[in-house]
Amino acid sequence: MASIRDIAKIAGVSAASVSRILNEDPTFSINEQTRIRVIEIANQLNYSVDKNKRGSRSLGDEMTIALIVRHQEEAELDDPYFRKIRGGIEKEAAKWRFRTIRAFHMRDAHKEWKELAKYGAVIMISEMTIEATKKIATINPNLILVDNYSNSEEFDCIQTDFQQKTVEVLEVLYKKGHRNIAFIGGYSSQVAENGEVHKNKEEIRAESYLKWMKLNGLQHYAKTYQGNWKPEDGLRLGKELLAQPSPPTAVIVASDPMAVGVYKAINEANKKIPDDIAVVSFDDIEMAQFMTPSLSSIKANPEEMGRLAVRLAKERMLKERTMPIRVICRSELVLRDSIGQDIPVSN
Repeated sequence: MASIRDIAKIAGVSAASVSRILNEDPTFSINEQTRIRVIEIANQLNYSVDKNKRGSRSLGDEMTIALIVRHQEEAELDDPYFRKIRGGIEKEAAKWRFRTIRAFHMRDAHKEWKELAKYGAVIMISEMTIEATKKIATINPNLILVDNYSNSEEFDCIQTDFQQKTVEVLEVLYKKGHRNIAFIGGYSSQVAENGEVHKNKEEIRAESYLKWMKLNGLQHYAKTYQGNWKPEDGLRLGKELLAQPSPPTAVIVASDPMAVGVYKAINEANKKIPDDIAVVSFDDIEMAQFMTPSLSSIKANPEEMGRLAVRLAKERMLKERTMPIRVICRSELVLRDSIGQDIPVSN
């Protein structure tokens, strides 16, 4: 059950004001719009004066945001991107006195679907199939999708601008004289209701890369290498790329952990970055600036994406908005030594 302090935090007034409004204190004078807002929030959170005796501090399910996550806790330790999204959710939830709970992991074979109905909202980090997503929305319509790139317009959705940033990176490389540009990345994947993972090559950065190469008449150079989002696959795919008869002069890598493996492959081939091959990546993890040479990378703000998800959930929980919205979060290209100087143009 929500408390007076919960209502006060959301309404932006003191706990004492909320108490006097809800107890209909005839001596209390306050703006009528504020009075109405406090009463509406209390009703939306199922607050009951009779059930909230002095000293009760428990938070009810209506003040809880359920999280549906892709990774187990151990796997998150190796993936700072998703770890920071969840961290942002937890920090913003605490700010508004919401509680967060992990409802289930996407790949769990058994899921307590019906339990989702009792929570104030549900935040899903990463993608499930459209069938699974619609099932969740049917159970709890206050659903927020984070780092989800489905084309469905019926859900609140928070995305990065990585599709556009891929184009920006390609434009920078093109201006520096690169034409033979390759792409290394991971597969796109969605998790089905039964926990099975469905992989495909249509990842947003890979698709953006292929489209740009074709539009600029460079499709004869276009080559994508895809695998798992791990350094080991970056190493394997980097070796495959460098074994080509005419290896590229530049490569875009879809994540910094994969770029670590690509760096090792280039080093083992006795080639130099950026003299022989320029490298640009995504995520801008802390290690990127300390690699040799320092890694150029796209810097996103996953923690802010998590915070934003809670703010969208709050709007849904309080019925402040019913229209689904899609938010595209801006990222920044951080240029470092790995991109190198201009090279002679060779078409």
